[in-house]
Amino acid sequence: MKFNNILVEEANETAIVTINRPKKLNALNKETILELSNAFKALEENSIVKVIILTGSGDKSFVAGADISEFAHFSVENGGKLARKGQEMLFDLIENLSKPVIAAINGFALGGGLELAMSCHFRIASDNAKMGLPEVSLGVIPGYGGTQRLPQLVGKGKAMEMIMSAAMISAEEAKDCGLVNHVTSQEELLGLANKIAGKILRNSSVAISAAIRAVNANYDKNLNGFDVEIDEFGSCFGTQDFKEGTTAFLEKRKPNFPNK
Repeated sequence: MKFNNILVEEANETAIVTINRPKKLNALNKETILELSNAFKALEENSIVKVIILTGSGDKSFVAGADISEFAHFSVENGGKLARKGQEMLFDLIENLSKPVIAAINGFALGGGLELAMSCHFRIASDNAKMGLPEVSLGVIPGYGGTQRLPQLVGKGKAMEMIMSAAMISAEEAKDCGLVNHVTSQEELLGLANKIAGKILRNSSVAISAAIRAVNANYDKNLNGFDVEIDEFGSCFGTQDFKEGTTAFLEKRKPNFPNK
């Protein structure tokens, strides 16, 4: 699959998806959102890839925001359609992907860029990274899930402050409030992402997919997260991975999961 604005590399059961618009600080436009959507759908179906890392090209920006020139003239109706289409096409897609997605934030993650990072299952950042939702400074609010996912990650009060002030926070501040899990140097960022991916790869991909569904259910008002957990837990007992994992434990050896 050929892309204009992103790069996809695969190695050791891990895919690295890089947003590659360095002259635009990797800003999201319609074409990039579509390409990311197509790439993640393809990786979801790729039986070899078990973990996905999402990052930006260069050393300045993960994603510096959305391409404002594409929607500055929009009407109320067009604005609503833009948000709904983007959420369904990309942000909700990533959040509910059955494979772990790690955001490696290598610089500015602002507006739609931070919303993209928050849709990933967890985040790590380089020490030069800056994060924020500056939309109110443009007379609009975050429209790609920012008002929903940010409070889930940092709490209501901190989210309100960040959204209302439109201020950026540092990588260390982001770590302190739970927005990112780890902070490292720019040079070591992808190395750390791959190290974490390696730890994930040692485990059952079937169980990990079940865990993603169970955790996400806690944030879905239409679901009872405890019931989903019970169902997913029970389903694991019918998998080959459960048989291999428990057998390996009893035989005091490392499991060799068939991921089925």
